Amino acid sequence: MKLYDELVARGLIAQVTNEEEIREMIDNGKATFYIGFDPTADSLHVGHFMALCLMKRLQMAGNKPIALIGGGTAMIGDPSGRTDMRSMMTKEVIDHNCACFKKQMERFIEFGEGKAQMVNNADWLLDLNYVDVLREVGACFSVNNMLRAECYKQRMEKGLSFLEFNYMIMQSYDFYHLYQNYGCNMQFGGNDQWSNMLGGTELIRRKLGKDAHAMTITLLLNSEGKKMGKTAKGAVWLDPNKTTPFEFYQYWRNVEDSDVLKCIQMLTFLPMEEIDAMSDWKDAQLNTAKEILAYELTKLVHGEEEANKAQAAAKALFVGGGDDANMPTTEITADKLVDGKIGILNLMVACGLAPSNKQARQLVEQGGVLVNDEKVPSAQFAVTEEMLKEGVKIRKGKKVFHKAILA
Repeated sequence: MKLYDELVARGLIAQVTNEEEIREMIDNGKATFYIGFDPTADSLHVGHFMALCLMKRLQMAGNKPIALIGGGTAMIGDPSGRTDMRSMMTKEVIDHNCACFKKQMERFIEFGEGKAQMVNNADWLLDLNYVDVLREVGACFSVNNMLRAECYKQRMEKGLSFLEFNYMIMQSYDFYHLYQNYGCNMQFGGNDQWSNMLGGTELIRRKLGKDAHAMTITLLLNSEGKKMGKTAKGAVWLDPNKTTPFEFYQYWRNVEDSDVLKCIQMLTFLPMEEIDAMSDWKDAQLNTAKEILAYELTKLVHGEEEANKAQAAAKALFVGGGDDANMPTTEITADKLVDGKIGILNLMVACGLAPSNKQARQLVEQGGVLVNDEKVPSAQFAVTEEMLKEGVKIRKGKKVFHKAILA
């Protein structure tokens, strides 16, 4: 199976322009493509991970990736998928986040001469002259067409700022700039970016003529990535200091039964023949599939050693206690103790197992919290200083494990 057909089979393709030309270029390693990453945090997360896996697949087939860090567009903020305006970030914060992204991306993509490139659109967007942009770029865009774009529709009721309205123009200019200066002939992005990305293709055509070979592919990445990238505690980060390898493993080990094969298809590098053989797996076999998914993705993000540790720790916990050395751990300082103990509700909040005492109480009263494998009898239960010195294992529900220890 050639690469383009494999991307389709894995359920990655949403919409394309110039499909036959795109197929020929990707299959023969002729694509120089970019995917953009706005640095809105100091770590990539699961939603980005899906795009990184795609870049890796394409690079392995001889295509050249350009990882575009949106240091410039991040100063405006993408309105896509938003019901409110993004918080404004300082240039210092944006620069810090860009540096963090680069370090993480190097685990997936091979950068260097003749290989992948990393660029920052702040290098060209921040030097643009406003009047020149209006004359050279703004004249190519129809306001009527822009207002019909999906990325703006959901913001119109609450109000769309002129700042955000310019995001499409800036993103389009990125493709135009990369096409002219880096030989970039293809752009990939999530399916919620279709309108923004078509703007770039149209800008190239309007400025450089209808024979300019610029192509757009949108993928079933953003909608799936946003769905997969959140948990009760927040985003699932690729930074091990934000989401430990064990937590990362457990996240994938606990995906819904209906999602596991889709995740294996979209994210792992297992052969399609092997994945197709899992298509009729049921019941206990789905648990095996989840273990395969969790292991493969943890190995890809954190390395084989950490994946082995996470897998061993998870299996030990599920068979009744075992080694908890790799379990997520929170150190409890003495100032959190009252009369030599801490209430279970406060402890759960301190460990990030519940966002508030109210929700912690609900979990306890529903019988879903265990301390050292014993069900917590009531919301008045407290953990003593002596227990914390030894380390206390807390289980929330059937699948979430955490250890608390005295600092």
